[in-house]
Amino acid sequence: MTRADLEALLSASDTWAAGDPDPQTAAELRTLTTQVRSGDDPSAEQELRDRFSGPLAFGTAGLRAALGAGPNRMNRVVVRRAAAGVAAHALELAAGAYTPRAVVGFDARHNSRIFAEETAAIFAARGIQTFLMPRELPTPVLAYAIRALECEVGIMVTASHNPPQDNGYKVYLGGRAVEEDARGVQIVAPHDAGIAAHIDAVGEVELADGGWTVLPGSIETDYIASVSSLADPTTGRDLRIVLTPLHGVGGRTALSVLATAGFDDVTVVERQAEPDPDFPTVAFPNPEEPGALDLALETAAQVDADLVIANDPDADRVALAAREPSTGTWRMLRGDEVGSLLGLHLVARLTGEAADPGGSDAGRGTVFANSIVSSRLLGRIAESSGITHVRTLTGFKWIARVHDLSYGYEEALGYCVAPELVRDKDGISAALLLAELAASTRAAGRTLFDLLDDAYLLHGVHASDQLSIRVESLDLLGELMSRLRQNPPSSLAQSPVRVAEDLADGSAQLPPTDGLLYLTEDATRVIVRPSGTEPKLKCYLEVVETVASADTLGAAKDAARARLASVKDDVAAALGV
Repeated sequence: MTRADLEALLSASDTWAAGDPDPQTAAELRTLTTQVRSGDDPSAEQELRDRFSGPLAFGTAGLRAALGAGPNRMNRVVVRRAAAGVAAHALELAAGAYTPRAVVGFDARHNSRIFAEETAAIFAARGIQTFLMPRELPTPVLAYAIRALECEVGIMVTASHNPPQDNGYKVYLGGRAVEEDARGVQIVAPHDAGIAAHIDAVGEVELADGGWTVLPGSIETDYIASVSSLADPTTGRDLRIVLTPLHGVGGRTALSVLATAGFDDVTVVERQAEPDPDFPTVAFPNPEEPGALDLALETAAQVDADLVIANDPDADRVALAAREPSTGTWRMLRGDEVGSLLGLHLVARLTGEAADPGGSDAGRGTVFANSIVSSRLLGRIAESSGITHVRTLTGFKWIARVHDLSYGYEEALGYCVAPELVRDKDGISAALLLAELAASTRAAGRTLFDLLDDAYLLHGVHASDQLSIRVESLDLLGELMSRLRQNPPSSLAQSPVRVAEDLADGSAQLPPTDGLLYLTEDATRVIVRPSGTEPKLKCYLEVVETVASADTLGAAKDAARARLASVKDDVAAALGV
């Protein structure tokens, strides 16, 4: 960086600090520029350059980044501009035909409340009828409110399961702004680009002194009543549950839903029960991360629980752990295993009989969906039950807008079991149906693992895994993808690759996306794509092993695990990691 470039950067930083409405971030930026000018800290210049390398890109996930001053961080200036851009887009869609309605929610992360309150003030200043959630509440309650209040816009301030230094800004459209299947769903193109263009054009941002409505607590009560009514009142409730919200905002709501539905033997993990934006007991507040469920599993052992349920901090995801019958040890189920179990349970509810992986024709007119990186087992369960199955791109912005959707999931612990209520992943309603399934299965003297085995006997052992490569720079993701495009694998686990698709080309079934798909002769499938929310390259691996009989099921599982390990090694080698 030349001296002139450095002076321009310092000048931009001084200007930003002078106009920053947040004294904390303004002071933080002044300290950083002082360090750069003094030359005492060699890393200060790089940090300042990174903060002004933006602006932070607005995409289909909205905004998500580390908190801090500067255009490439999450802060009040960036959020104000985003809110103004969303407001302008909503008014453009309305085109004077109606007054848009908006609802704004927030979790308990650092600055979530102030980001939400200022969003409400900006919407109100633009003449949008605006509702603000009464307190920190889960994302599914916000998604429910969009549909219940017939709003054109929904905003959720959350970074979901990201580290504590992050925050985010998730945007939904609904009401009269979009078609019926997209009401209450996260934005997709061209709305992301439209909002981004409006953000680029934002000048002075006006905040109203009032004019928005703080919703009563009944919005949460209505959600609880609606979700708890999904439970089948004829099934048993003899189940001891351990629940953890992982320091997030879902604990009270999830506990109320379970209790209202009749599950009253629930122990909440005490040290993780209350919202805490620093997430002090976990390295990452994500149930998928190693160690995240340690306290929950300790509690389960202490109270002799039957089931562990874990929500991520904004409660749009849910993880499940249970004792494996063969070992008596606790194991967290993979997202695909839970997704298949919910599929089996919903098929059973259609037929009014115990879960039947073989299915029937009772599902005619029902639609199941999951993302292309999720297991193919749900598709086989659906097909055997006369249920239409749809594959979508990754993310609930795609899954939730499937026409006539009845159930959808993605392997990253996201499940939509009641799209008529919440057109998004909902870790609380899914937790309720999983508790119902676990209780009915226990009453029959069986386990959730037995149900999976039943499905494997009919459809083959579907074993899945992930290879995640965390990188320091987003540029490195492009380099890794380019390496794979130039030198694709010719075989995986000694099975020749028969299909190699560059998902960036798109197809009649799927819009273009940055990803690569490989399918081998023995039905091994690998999909590689950059994460949409983290600096990671994600590789999704699945093998299918045919099962001849119940006697050979164990051997088939062993073979699937061995093949999966070999596939992981081959993918890592192809990526050069």
